[in-house]
Amino acid sequence: MNFCIVIPVYNSPYIREVIQDVLSYNYKVVVVDDGSSTPIDVQELDIELVTHSSNMGKGEAILSGAKKAKELGFNSFVSVDADKQHLSSQIQKLTDAYEDETIVIGNRDFEQENIPNSSKFGRKFSNFWVMLETLKALGDTQSGFRMYPVSILDLPLTNRRFDFEVEILVHHSYRGAKIKDVEVECYYPPHEERVSHFDKLWDNVHITLLHIKLLMQRYLLLRGWLWR
Repeated sequence: MNFCIVIPVYNSPYIREVIQDVLSYNYKVVVVDDGSSTPIDVQELDIELVTHSSNMGKGEAILSGAKKAKELGFNSFVSVDADKQHLSSQIQKLTDAYEDETIVIGNRDFEQENIPNSSKFGRKFSNFWVMLETLKALGDTQSGFRMYPVSILDLPLTNRRFDFEVEILVHHSYRGAKIKDVEVECYYPPHEERVSHFDKLWDNVHITLLHIKLLMQRYLLLRGWLWR
């Protein structure tokens, strides 16, 4: 299968550890540094590095990774977050489930004791709205552990932060393409080890506004039905 691994990163102290874990499985790695305040240490690591001069958002970092993957001759890629949550041992579950032009989502195991109730509620909330927008019952629409076709570059995406990962599912669905999910193990770190740039107020506001816009597009403009 013609794929690589894309790791978007912004100020993660674990990035070198994450890269080394992925490389241990002999995957080709593209790292996108989304304007980190200090240069990341990639010395002696066999990777492709893409650097943004300023922080442009996780979505833009994933799209930059998709462009580099396409440039290198890959037709798909797996996105892995830089916070140690996604395990390289689970990548094969995504690749085994992959079909041409399909987004495969890794459904994280949320039965672990240290996962806060707010995170569990947020996932259920997101799953509900995405189901209304795509007519697909998905288990973890907030997961960044995904396999994408590089054709996502052709989607009319407007959001670049945490709302990107919802919007890309909906627009991919609108064009009649497949979305699948598979159960994966994950590492959910204790509170003191967590790295998150999610703003609970403004990012939630942006995501809510995005859901309103997508629902209007689907049910008032009939997108996703007329395009099939």
